[in-house]
Amino acid sequence: MTPPVTNFETTPTTSSLRRYAPKAAPAIATTTVLTLARLWNANGAEHSASAATLMGVLALGTAAAGVVVTNGRHGDPTSSALTFTAAGTLAVAGVAAYSDELPLPLLLWAVATVLAYVLAFRYWREDRRDGDAHGRHMETLREQHRHVETVTTIQARALVDSRYLELQSAQESTRQASALVDALTTRAQLPWPDLSALAPTVPPQQLTARTPAKEEVR
Repeated sequence: MTPPVTNFETTPTTSSLRRYAPKAAPAIATTTVLTLARLWNANGAEHSASAATLMGVLALGTAAAGVVVTNGRHGDPTSSALTFTAAGTLAVAGVAAYSDELPLPLLLWAVATVLAYVLAFRYWREDRRDGDAHGRHMETLREQHRHVETVTTIQARALVDSRYLELQSAQESTRQASALVDALTTRAQLPWPDLSALAPTVPPQQLTARTPAKEEVR
């Protein structure tokens, strides 16, 4: 029984999801933080000094780590952005969990979402630029490969044609040599002609008649 063939071709819907799913990541992240903070608020974090202190300490610590990473010898912009984003997220979560009213957490959520998109657009632009550069580089490599393949094909065809002409010339020479050998062999097998038949014959009467005439002249 032949197993079913699975089609792994990328559909337009899948391609669209892969393309636009990362665009929603900042909004999903900030919305998740706001939702968890409000759940924490409903479970005892509202007006809790210990919870606010904890989130404040975590936010300050993360921000300090971001400063250290930024000013370090091997500072990485991506690591710095991630640490400062984490610090802002903790701060927003602490305020959203401590506050009893919803407008302030929503305002912080909107600000955090905008800042996240601003930061994300920066890296998306860099990634798109790197992707375009990589695409151009790969296209150049493909063009070079096609050029080399075309030149190699032309050279191979020219070499094959040259060898074919040489083979035809050799075969023609072989046929001519064989014809010459056959002609010589056939000529050697023929009998030699009788050359005595070509000698002049004179009747005896003419020889007798001429002899007295020669004596009279003498």
